[in-house]
Amino acid sequence: MDYRTWIPVYERILADFGYSRVADERARDTLATLVEPFDESRFDPVAGATVAVAGAGPSLVEESGVAADADLVFAASTAAKTLRENGIDVDLMVTDLDKTPATARTLTRGGVPVAVHAHGDNVPAVEEWVPRLDGDHVVPTTQAEPRGPVANYGGFTDGDRAAFLADAFGAARLQFPGWDFDDPSLDATKRRKLIWAERLLAWLERRRDERFAVLDGRRGDVELP
Repeated sequence: MDYRTWIPVYERILADFGYSRVADERARDTLATLVEPFDESRFDPVAGATVAVAGAGPSLVEESGVAADADLVFAASTAAKTLRENGIDVDLMVTDLDKTPATARTLTRGGVPVAVHAHGDNVPAVEEWVPRLDGDHVVPTTQAEPRGPVANYGGFTDGDRAAFLADAFGAARLQFPGWDFDDPSLDATKRRKLIWAERLLAWLERRRDERFAVLDGRRGDVELP
Protein backbone atom coordinates (compact mmCIF):
# COMPACT_ATOMS: atom_id res chain seq x y z
CA MET A 1 0.00 0.00 0.00
CA ASP A 2 1.25 3.43 -0.91
CA TYR A 3 1.96 5.41 2.25
CA ARG A 4 -0.04 8.35 0.94
CA THR A 5 -3.11 6.12 0.90
CA TRP A 6 -2.42 5.03 4.48
CA ILE A 7 -1.83 8.51 5.95
CA PRO A 8 -5.50 9.55 6.51
CA VAL A 9 -6.23 6.27 8.28
CA TYR A 10 -3.09 6.54 10.38
CA GLU A 11 -4.02 10.06 11.41
CA ARG A 12 -7.45 8.87 12.55
CA ILE A 13 -5.86 6.12 14.62
CA LEU A 14 -3.47 8.60 16.24
CA ALA A 15 -6.37 10.89 17.11
CA ASP A 16 -8.60 8.10 18.40
CA PHE A 17 -5.99 6.63 20.75
CA GLY A 18 -4.01 9.77 21.54
CA TYR A 19 -0.84 8.26 20.16
CA SER A 20 2.15 10.38 19.18
CA ARG A 21 3.45 10.40 15.62
CA VAL A 22 6.80 11.57 16.97
CA ALA A 23 6.97 8.60 19.31
CA ASP A 24 6.12 6.21 16.46
CA GLU A 25 8.85 7.76 14.33
CA ARG A 26 11.35 7.51 17.18
CA ALA A 27 10.50 3.82 17.56
CA ARG A 28 10.87 3.32 13.81
CA ASP A 29 14.28 4.93 13.86
CA THR A 30 15.36 2.79 16.80
CA LEU A 31 14.35 -0.35 14.94
CA ALA A 32 16.16 0.88 11.83
CA THR A 33 19.46 0.94 13.70
CA LEU A 34 19.07 -2.73 14.65
CA VAL A 35 18.15 -4.32 11.31
CA GLU A 36 19.06 -4.62 7.65
CA PRO A 37 16.57 -4.42 4.75
CA PHE A 38 14.56 -7.61 4.37
CA ASP A 39 14.79 -9.46 1.05
CA GLU A 40 11.18 -9.06 -0.10
CA SER A 41 11.68 -11.60 -2.90
CA ARG A 42 11.21 -14.18 -0.17
CA PHE A 43 7.53 -13.25 -0.26
CA ASP A 44 7.23 -14.22 -3.93
CA PRO A 45 5.35 -17.45 -3.00
CA VAL A 46 2.54 -15.29 -1.56
CA ALA A 47 1.46 -14.24 -5.06
CA GLY A 48 -1.61 -16.26 -6.02
CA ALA A 49 -1.67 -18.18 -2.73
CA THR A 50 -4.40 -18.76 -0.17
CA VAL A 51 -3.06 -17.25 3.04
CA ALA A 52 -4.50 -18.05 6.46
CA VAL A 53 -4.18 -14.95 8.62
CA ALA A 54 -4.35 -16.56 12.04
CA GLY A 55 -5.65 -14.51 14.92
CA ALA A 56 -4.85 -15.18 18.54
CA GLY A 57 -8.45 -15.63 19.69
CA PRO A 58 -9.75 -18.61 21.69
CA SER A 59 -11.31 -20.14 18.57
CA LEU A 60 -7.92 -20.71 16.94
CA VAL A 61 -7.44 -24.29 18.10
CA GLU A 62 -10.90 -25.26 16.89
CA GLU A 63 -10.32 -23.51 13.56
CA SER A 64 -6.71 -24.58 13.13
CA GLY A 65 -7.69 -26.84 10.23
CA VAL A 66 -8.21 -23.70 8.15
CA ALA A 67 -4.58 -22.82 8.71
CA ALA A 68 -3.43 -26.37 8.04
CA ASP A 69 -5.21 -26.40 4.67
CA ALA A 70 -3.97 -22.99 3.49
CA ASP A 71 -1.00 -22.53 1.19
CA LEU A 72 0.69 -20.21 3.69
CA VAL A 73 0.09 -19.19 7.30
CA PHE A 74 0.68 -15.69 8.62
CA ALA A 75 0.23 -15.75 12.38
CA ALA A 76 -0.49 -12.79 14.62
CA SER A 77 1.44 -12.69 17.88
CA THR A 78 0.62 -15.65 20.16
CA ALA A 79 -1.19 -17.44 17.32
CA ALA A 80 2.23 -18.55 16.10
CA LYS A 81 2.95 -20.37 19.37
CA THR A 82 -0.55 -21.90 19.48
CA LEU A 83 -0.34 -23.24 15.94
CA ARG A 84 3.12 -24.67 16.45
CA GLU A 85 1.98 -26.41 19.61
CA ASN A 86 -0.77 -28.00 17.51
CA GLY A 87 1.63 -29.21 14.85
CA ILE A 88 1.02 -26.47 12.28
CA ASP A 89 3.95 -24.60 10.81
CA VAL A 90 3.76 -20.86 10.23
CA ASP A 91 5.35 -18.99 7.35
CA LEU A 92 5.39 -15.58 9.03
CA MET A 93 4.85 -14.27 12.54
CA VAL A 94 3.63 -10.68 12.92
CA THR A 95 4.35 -9.14 16.31
CA ASP A 96 5.14 -6.01 18.26
CA LEU A 97 6.96 -8.23 20.78
CA ASP A 98 4.44 -7.62 23.57
CA LYS A 99 3.82 -11.37 23.95
CA THR A 100 5.82 -14.54 23.27
CA PRO A 101 8.96 -12.79 22.00
CA ALA A 102 10.79 -16.05 22.60
CA THR A 103 8.66 -17.59 19.85
CA ALA A 104 9.89 -14.87 17.51
CA ARG A 105 13.46 -15.72 18.44
CA THR A 106 12.90 -19.43 17.84
CA LEU A 107 11.26 -18.82 14.48
CA THR A 108 13.97 -16.53 13.13
CA ARG A 109 16.66 -18.92 14.26
CA GLY A 110 14.80 -21.60 12.32
CA GLY A 111 14.70 -19.45 9.19
CA VAL A 112 11.07 -18.30 9.49
CA PRO A 113 10.46 -14.58 8.88
CA VAL A 114 9.08 -12.47 11.71
CA ALA A 115 7.57 -9.05 10.99
CA VAL A 116 8.66 -6.94 13.97
CA HIS A 117 6.62 -3.79 14.44
CA ALA A 118 7.95 -0.70 16.21
CA HIS A 119 5.52 1.82 17.70
CA GLY A 120 5.62 4.55 20.28
CA ASP A 121 5.42 2.44 23.42
CA ASN A 122 7.38 -0.71 22.62
CA VAL A 123 10.89 0.69 22.20
CA PRO A 124 12.23 -1.19 25.27
CA ALA A 125 11.01 -4.49 23.81
CA VAL A 126 12.51 -3.65 20.42
CA GLU A 127 15.86 -2.82 22.01
CA GLU A 128 15.83 -5.95 24.16
CA TRP A 129 14.62 -8.54 21.67
CA VAL A 130 15.57 -7.54 18.14
CA PRO A 131 19.31 -8.11 18.78
CA ARG A 132 18.39 -11.63 19.95
CA LEU A 133 16.68 -12.48 16.67
CA ASP A 134 18.40 -13.74 13.55
CA GLY A 135 18.47 -10.51 11.57
CA ASP A 136 18.31 -12.26 8.19
CA HIS A 137 14.72 -13.19 8.99
CA VAL A 138 13.42 -9.96 10.54
CA VAL A 139 10.87 -7.94 8.55
CA PRO A 140 10.98 -4.47 10.17
CA THR A 141 7.70 -2.52 10.06
CA THR A 142 6.20 0.77 11.21
CA GLN A 143 2.78 2.42 11.16
CA ALA A 144 4.47 5.77 10.53
CA GLU A 145 6.23 6.87 7.36
CA PRO A 146 8.59 4.12 6.15
CA ARG A 147 12.25 4.97 6.28
CA GLY A 148 15.47 3.09 5.59
CA PRO A 149 14.98 -0.64 6.08
CA VAL A 150 11.67 -0.19 7.94
CA ALA A 151 8.59 -0.73 5.77
CA ASN A 152 4.91 0.12 6.12
CA TYR A 153 2.56 -2.36 4.45
CA GLY A 154 -0.53 -0.98 6.18
CA GLY A 155 -2.48 -2.15 9.19
CA PHE A 156 -2.64 -1.41 12.90
CA THR A 157 -2.95 -4.54 15.05
CA ASP A 158 -0.79 -7.62 14.56
CA GLY A 159 -3.65 -9.44 12.88
CA ASP A 160 -4.71 -6.87 10.33
CA ARG A 161 -1.06 -6.02 9.62
CA ALA A 162 -0.61 -9.66 8.64
CA ALA A 163 -3.56 -9.36 6.27
CA PHE A 164 -2.25 -6.17 4.69
CA LEU A 165 1.17 -7.73 4.27
CA ALA A 166 -0.32 -10.76 2.51
CA ASP A 167 -2.27 -8.41 0.28
CA ALA A 168 0.84 -6.36 -0.51
CA PHE A 169 2.54 -9.42 -1.96
CA GLY A 170 -0.37 -10.61 -4.05
CA ALA A 171 -2.26 -13.22 -2.02
CA ALA A 172 -5.21 -14.51 -4.02
CA ARG A 173 -7.40 -15.34 -1.02
CA LEU A 174 -7.33 -14.51 2.67
CA GLN A 175 -8.83 -16.65 5.41
CA PHE A 176 -9.12 -15.75 9.08
CA PRO A 177 -9.02 -18.57 11.64
CA GLY A 178 -8.86 -17.57 15.29
CA TRP A 179 -10.47 -14.15 15.00
CA ASP A 180 -12.87 -13.41 17.88
CA PHE A 181 -14.09 -9.83 17.71
CA ASP A 182 -16.54 -10.40 20.56
CA ASP A 183 -14.25 -12.19 23.00
CA PRO A 184 -15.61 -11.16 26.44
CA SER A 185 -12.23 -11.66 28.11
CA LEU A 186 -10.69 -8.66 26.36
CA ASP A 187 -10.08 -5.41 28.19
CA ALA A 188 -11.46 -2.09 26.95
CA THR A 189 -8.30 -1.06 25.10
CA LYS A 190 -8.03 -4.36 23.27
CA ARG A 191 -11.70 -4.15 22.28
CA ARG A 192 -11.10 -0.68 20.83
CA LYS A 193 -8.15 -2.03 18.87
CA LEU A 194 -10.27 -4.85 17.51
CA ILE A 195 -12.86 -2.33 16.38
CA TRP A 196 -10.11 -0.78 14.32
CA ALA A 197 -8.96 -4.18 13.08
CA GLU A 198 -12.50 -4.86 11.92
CA ARG A 199 -12.65 -1.50 10.14
CA LEU A 200 -9.36 -2.13 8.43
CA LEU A 201 -10.35 -5.60 7.26
CA ALA A 202 -13.58 -4.17 5.87
CA TRP A 203 -11.54 -1.55 4.03
CA LEU A 204 -9.13 -4.19 2.77
CA GLU A 205 -11.82 -6.51 1.46
CA ARG A 206 -13.37 -3.63 -0.42
CA ARG A 207 -10.01 -2.71 -1.91
CA ARG A 208 -9.48 -6.35 -2.92
CA ASP A 209 -13.06 -6.88 -4.13
CA GLU A 210 -13.18 -9.92 -1.87
CA ARG A 211 -15.54 -11.03 0.90
CA PHE A 212 -13.90 -12.12 4.12
CA ALA A 213 -16.04 -14.68 5.92
CA VAL A 214 -14.87 -13.31 9.28
CA LEU A 215 -16.92 -10.17 8.56
CA ASP A 216 -20.12 -11.96 7.57
CA GLY A 217 -23.01 -10.62 9.61
CA ARG A 218 -20.94 -7.68 10.83
CA ARG A 219 -20.52 -5.38 7.82
CA GLY A 220 -23.61 -3.32 8.56
CA ASP A 221 -22.10 -2.18 11.86
CA VAL A 222 -18.59 -1.47 10.58
CA GLU A 223 -17.52 2.09 9.96
CA LEU A 224 -14.97 2.17 7.17
CA PRO A 225 -11.79 4.07 8.06
